[in-house]
Amino acid sequence: MFLDIDSFDRDSSAIVDDSGVTMTYGDLCDFVNAVKELNLPRSIVFCLCENTAGALAGIVAFQTVKLVPLLLSASIDHMLLENLEHTYTPRYYWIPETMAGTLKGVPVYSAYGYCLIQTEYEIYKVHENLSLLLTTSGSTGSPKLVRYKYGNLESNAKNVAVVFGWTKKEKCIMDLPVQYTMGLNVICSHLIVGAAVLLVKSNLMSPGFWDFIQTNHGTNFTGVPYSYEIMMKLRFTRMSLPDLRTIAQGGGKLTDDMFHTLAEYAAKTGKRFCPTFGTTETSARMSYLPSEMALRKIGSIGKAIPEGELFLLDENGNEMKETEAEGELGYRGPNVTMGYGTVRKDLQKGDEWKGEYHTGDIARRDSEGFYYIVGRKARFLKLFGLRISLDQCERIIKEKYNCECACTGTDRKMTIFVTDHSLKDELPVYLAGKLNLNASAFGTEVIDELPKNESGKIIYTKLK
Repeated sequence: MFLDIDSFDRDSSAIVDDSGVTMTYGDLCDFVNAVKELNLPRSIVFCLCENTAGALAGIVAFQTVKLVPLLLSASIDHMLLENLEHTYTPRYYWIPETMAGTLKGVPVYSAYGYCLIQTEYEIYKVHENLSLLLTTSGSTGSPKLVRYKYGNLESNAKNVAVVFGWTKKEKCIMDLPVQYTMGLNVICSHLIVGAAVLLVKSNLMSPGFWDFIQTNHGTNFTGVPYSYEIMMKLRFTRMSLPDLRTIAQGGGKLTDDMFHTLAEYAAKTGKRFCPTFGTTETSARMSYLPSEMALRKIGSIGKAIPEGELFLLDENGNEMKETEAEGELGYRGPNVTMGYGTVRKDLQKGDEWKGEYHTGDIARRDSEGFYYIVGRKARFLKLFGLRISLDQCERIIKEKYNCECACTGTDRKMTIFVTDHSLKDELPVYLAGKLNLNASAFGTEVIDELPKNESGKIIYTKLK
């Protein structure tokens, strides 16, 4: 079975969700076997995911029986879902039972609050190694998908479990969406060692969230930068969480101040703070910073996970061999996926990347071989002839004002989007001073809320 879940004690807890559903490893295996008995033909299945046992059990079963799931949010916009359906014509849907009346099709099977719906679309051929489809970061309704092959999820799960030292005693806190690459990796890296996954639908601001993880003795938490911004507002570092031993980070870059705060908190309380870095195209994680290095290497993404290799490329695409260097970050490893797909026929393609992926992130390698993300290759402007990193500008502002902001623009002018009206006039002057540029190169737009995707990343295409 997927992740060898049938090798663990049948009575051990596998999944607990905050809607009251609990599945042991025996329950999960029985569910997978029930899906096997349906003898479903190899085809595409759209999984409309919630952070519930039913959604996750479906994913595990489909991986085992060789159906190819596309993981989407159950709250996806109806028009975006129609666009994806028209593009990829799935034979099946795996959806919450509460949504059963909203889709055309014949119910085939139901369990744990989810049901399998068979559509009228024809079955078509997909590549024999295609195992999973995920949307690219920030484009939940886009037809551009990442094509996973068999072994991607498993290898990344195994190697991440190794660097964290996960055992069957862990109870991971999973508030990241199941359909999000980092969330899926957190799940897989625990199931592969026989640990328990605590699935939470409640948001971080809800008292129910903290009650659930305390009651179920959650041992580790993985958050994206947005998660930690919220948690700091809730004074997370003052909470009594005696069972929590590890806090991990992925899904974007923390400010150096936030990084230092979390590292210091972990050091003082006997916990571990472990930053990681990865992409959807690399099955979530490429690198890991050991907790004992966190205060020494503020802002670092660490080094490659086992079986992986990080490297840097210069502007001509040549690998940079110098000990200290800055360039585009690349990665080689068994967790690199096959490539992208934008139309149905792309699902017949084989492995185009062949174990090597160039991220588009600009990174720096220090004298000890630790890597730091500097910005995005495409997230630069040339103001007055000087190359300016938009990501770096955001960090400069956030570290000074502790506010939400987003920087975009053209080579003629940068626009700073903020939600705090009191900063409208101050930010251009401050940023101009930090960059030694004329304030006329900067403008400010005040908006009610920054557009973000489900993982908390800013959707820059929606900023005009």
